[in-house]
Amino acid sequence: MEHFVVSARKYRPQIFKDVVGQQAITNTLLHAIENNHLAQALLFTGPRGVGKTTCARILSKMINSDVNTSEDEDFAFNIFELDAASNNSVDDIRSLTDQVRIPPQVGKYKVYIIDEVHMLSQSAFNAFLKTLEEPPKHCIFILATTEKHKIIPTILSRCQIFDFKRITVTDAKEYLKYIAKEQGITAEDDALHIIAQKADGAMRDALSIFDRVVSFSGKNLTRQAVTENLNVLDYETYFTSTDLILENKIPDLLVQFNSILSKGFDGHHYIAGLASHFRDLMVCKNNTTIALLEVGDDTKIKYVEQCQKTSNGFLMKGIELANDCDLKYRSSKNQRLLVELTLMQLASITFDGEKKNTKHFIIPPSYFKAKGIIPIPVKKPEIATAVEKGQPQITPRVAVEAKINTLTKAATIPKISINNPKKVTSGLSLKSIREKKEHLIRQMDVVIDENDLPKEPVTQEALTKAWQEYTLVMDRKGEKIMASILQMDLPKLKGTTLHLTYSNNTNKIEVERAEFPLLAYLKKKLLNYDLKLHITVNEEIAKKYAFTPLEKYEKLKEKNPSIEVLRKTFGLDV
Repeated sequence: MEHFVVSARKYRPQIFKDVVGQQAITNTLLHAIENNHLAQALLFTGPRGVGKTTCARILSKMINSDVNTSEDEDFAFNIFELDAASNNSVDDIRSLTDQVRIPPQVGKYKVYIIDEVHMLSQSAFNAFLKTLEEPPKHCIFILATTEKHKIIPTILSRCQIFDFKRITVTDAKEYLKYIAKEQGITAEDDALHIIAQKADGAMRDALSIFDRVVSFSGKNLTRQAVTENLNVLDYETYFTSTDLILENKIPDLLVQFNSILSKGFDGHHYIAGLASHFRDLMVCKNNTTIALLEVGDDTKIKYVEQCQKTSNGFLMKGIELANDCDLKYRSSKNQRLLVELTLMQLASITFDGEKKNTKHFIIPPSYFKAKGIIPIPVKKPEIATAVEKGQPQITPRVAVEAKINTLTKAATIPKISINNPKKVTSGLSLKSIREKKEHLIRQMDVVIDENDLPKEPVTQEALTKAWQEYTLVMDRKGEKIMASILQMDLPKLKGTTLHLTYSNNTNKIEVERAEFPLLAYLKKKLLNYDLKLHITVNEEIAKKYAFTPLEKYEKLKEKNPSIEVLRKTFGLDV
């Protein structure tokens, strides 16, 4: 029986050209070697399975090769690989630094590849600093890690850093197609695409999955075989779900979800995939963003066909509902019911029946149009003005108040008969009458023209008097703080603007909060509805209230001259 070699080892790249998805880094390293501009300390960082150790081995072989070197030469005596996960002590690093001094027996350079370097201890990092900063001319250090943030800054500053990126789904799929061709395997494009997606940007994981699926299905790799072996929901599931949602078939949708659960799939995985499916349909709506759709060519055609059946509003609402279910899934006690409720809401988005799924359940005009009902046009009656009737003109505001008062008086409390033994109570109350007044004001279609409001001239004396009256009203209501703030400064009238100045911003904010009732009182009192309020803050005013002890004494003496007699009698000092 021939020994089996996994694809991740069998097809490991031997030259930079074969490395998948890292063209920027491989080109940089090639130019550095050709121009003799290679740093002596390199740090390769990035996710797992993207080619960090592979590039380090290729680089080690290239810098030791020359014209006379054979292709089979691997320079095993010049390349030292150290696993920092198990050799992370100070003694291991000291042993390494002792070996660095010895020049290579074959080739030009000794290359030390330290994998998972972030696992070194703090003391091991410190022991490695000096050697890493000034290594011998024949030594090159290549550090590899998946967690760059765990490496101390003093190590990072001594290295030339190369960030390896995740391998795209397209690049991984193309490489898998090449390997399938090399092994004589017939593979569907969608099958390879699912493998590449499942690998999540790691080429090594993609090759491991590929070997597993080939062992399951043999030489013919189909999409169905891949989905069964990897236990993933394929695109057809979500295409069917979306069709059922668009057709408002809630029973069929729930039956499909039940069959998905019976196959061992998780409801969380299903609802998250449905949200991603809606996102992909949204991407297909525009030719500019269709390149963001990472699926096979055959599947892309299906996406384009289904996206034409949906609207942007439906997709946005669908993504919102599915994402909300995704967030609540972990904390839900009845997770199946949560997903089923979400599916029912999704299937009700486009439901155009008697209860349209809108915010206020208002029947739209499209409903009557679909039923063939022609709406009867209703013309709003014109209200005859008082001048046309020959009656004295009444302002709209007075008319509204008069009508409300008439309706209120009409709602009188019924009289109670003394002979009637049963106690009769009225259905009316002060609260109901007040709410009826407010409802009538909202319902009556009355527009008050600002030009009809009074704009009588205002004097400073009248303004001051009205201001003090309002202050007194606030004091009687129990709002002592607001009353005291209003007493701090009297407004100065300039045109129709009332100017106030306070010593701090707190007073300004408090007055601005009470500005509406204040101006309403002043406008009504002074019969001028153009009045405005302007408040400024002047911190210099606060200094007027900071008195010295002598100034305080002088103030007291002005109020009571007898205090001076008291001071002189007892010989007191200020």
